[in-house]
Amino acid sequence: MTPAAPPRFNRRKFVKRLVGLTGAGVVGSFGYSWFEASWVQVTRSVIPVANLPAPFDGKTIAVLADIHYGRFNSIDFVRKIVDAANALQPDLIALVGDYTYEAEGQDLFAACFAELNRLTAPLGVFCVPGNHDYWDNIDYYHAAMSTSSITELTNRGVWVTIGGARLRIGGVDDLWCGQPDVNAALDDCKKDDASVLLCHNPDYVEHLSDPRVGLVLAGHTHGGQILLPFMRPHVPSRYGAKYLKGLIQGPVAQVYVSRGLGVVGIPFRFRSRPEIAMLTLAAA
Repeated sequence: MTPAAPPRFNRRKFVKRLVGLTGAGVVGSFGYSWFEASWVQVTRSVIPVANLPAPFDGKTIAVLADIHYGRFNSIDFVRKIVDAANALQPDLIALVGDYTYEAEGQDLFAACFAELNRLTAPLGVFCVPGNHDYWDNIDYYHAAMSTSSITELTNRGVWVTIGGARLRIGGVDDLWCGQPDVNAALDDCKKDDASVLLCHNPDYVEHLSDPRVGLVLAGHTHGGQILLPFMRPHVPSRYGAKYLKGLIQGPVAQVYVSRGLGVVGIPFRFRSRPEIAMLTLAAA
């Protein structure tokens, strides 16, 4: 059974309470937080992957998550993200869901993917959907993908090859709204193959028992989006702050959780800058 989503955090009420409590200081913080929401950071990590073939040692993956084109994030914001990612010249690009926000019946996916379609990487550009893509109309998402050159990986996978060596790139459906199937994503992947799995919600790692999964790439949490001192971060996860951000070891697989790029609820970030994660694969 697909887990029910935790109750949505009401950021608007949260912000109103902060304004009432701290007045001018909070207003000043809002100015910085509005600025931080567009201050994209490139983070770099070296991540060991089990059974990684030698030709893939040192190859890079750019992870783009939670773009949320729509109410608070303009198409110009999406365009700048694409330009920044291309300038990094990654070997592979992984898009891990939540491309729009509060579409309210509009087809925002077409415009968003018209920009994302400019992403280029020699080993390919791959994507999976997130919960907001379902909430904003998953049919529009699939329609946009049908005219895109991006490889869609909902419960499927492909082999990326260099010479005679291969790496499995798989993807699963959204945990909250879809039906993730890791067996379909990995298919003929053997236990001595290397694999990378795209998955929007990092909580899915807790459901994994397949030892073939070498690395999971996820988003969803926004790194908390607003991290206030001395307060527990709000994370849309059943495991508290365990999957807040960065590289985390799950029960059987490691997962890199991107802080994401866009915002939801309010157009602010605080102590959680939007992120393009550049991951360098290394032999374990």
